[in-house]
Amino acid sequence: MVEKTLTIEDFEYDLDPALIAQKPLEQKENARLLVVERASGNLQHKHFYDLPGLLKRGDLLIVNDTKVLPSRLIARRKSGGTVKLLLLKPQTNNIAVWEAMVTPIKRLKPGQELEVTDENGKVTTIVVKDIVLGPDGFKRLLVDLGAKENVYNLLSSVGFAPLPPYITRDYRADPSNASENSHRKEDLFQYQTVFAQSPGAVAAPTAGLHFTPPVIAALKEAGIEIATLTLHVGAGTFKPIEAEIDEHTIEEELYTVSEETAATINKAKSEGRRVIAVGTTSLRTLETAGASGVMKAADNQSTALYIKPGHKFAIADAMITNFHLSRSSLLVLVSAVAGRDLIMKAYKEAIAERYRFYSYGDAMLII
Repeated sequence: MVEKTLTIEDFEYDLDPALIAQKPLEQKENARLLVVERASGNLQHKHFYDLPGLLKRGDLLIVNDTKVLPSRLIARRKSGGTVKLLLLKPQTNNIAVWEAMVTPIKRLKPGQELEVTDENGKVTTIVVKDIVLGPDGFKRLLVDLGAKENVYNLLSSVGFAPLPPYITRDYRADPSNASENSHRKEDLFQYQTVFAQSPGAVAAPTAGLHFTPPVIAALKEAGIEIATLTLHVGAGTFKPIEAEIDEHTIEEELYTVSEETAATINKAKSEGRRVIAVGTTSLRTLETAGASGVMKAADNQSTALYIKPGHKFAIADAMITNFHLSRSSLLVLVSAVAGRDLIMKAYKEAIAERYRFYSYGDAMLII
């Protein structure tokens, strides 16, 4: 029997916009958890706080400890007018100069100065260095943020959380406004996992957002181990699939796996214990650094691994994930884990049961 060739239309679904979560639940562990059993095709409706009882003693959870940068800037031209920037990554040879997506980019020229205002009303000038072409074929800005030793301090005082566009916020360019600064700080706090340690992401590894200290304590009590790795999530992760599935590419992202984590994973695999990826970013890192079947330590290596149905998993046995956008590479990825038909059945049921979708939404456990 010849397998059907999958097209992007096979990963399409309709969603009521009211199901797109605009903020996390006050008690994050109260999020719903759809349990997808691959072998039986069964679906169970649980809550995230049920997770310790759904896993086995000896399971190893792998979480991403990347920390989201306040990488969304709202700047003003000296001639007037607002410019919105999403910083993507610093230049390897100069961390003061960042590549950024910008709107509007029209009329911006190298040498042009832009102004950002911090929470105390202090204005800082940043400078357009160059306009370059990104891997997606769209123009991007190279912007100089000033003295490199001050870059992260500047971002923490002027930057906003890089929330995805489906989470609507009407920020102005003035963090010195007390009300606006309060909302800015709240978003920076909420759009960060409890594991966040290594600054560098421009989007949160959202499956990790459901974990709270009580859940982590209950997991440890149940004999479930947790280890960390780092993948700095880039905006390219969310690039929509424009053409055929097989033609899509993912922009490179940096990852690090410590010797300790690699050894912990290899020990679990050798003992026949399950390795469970928390999120698509952890999964892609596991399958990159462990492609040989043995997990290897890595420091600041890059991956553009695009996982799609047919992928032979070398390390990951199961995963925890959020609900992903229609026609996205992340939906394709989870279909590689559970099978396309089962995933689309699960999504149909989640929509019927009014689950909350996307970054601040509910979760799924695929076992």
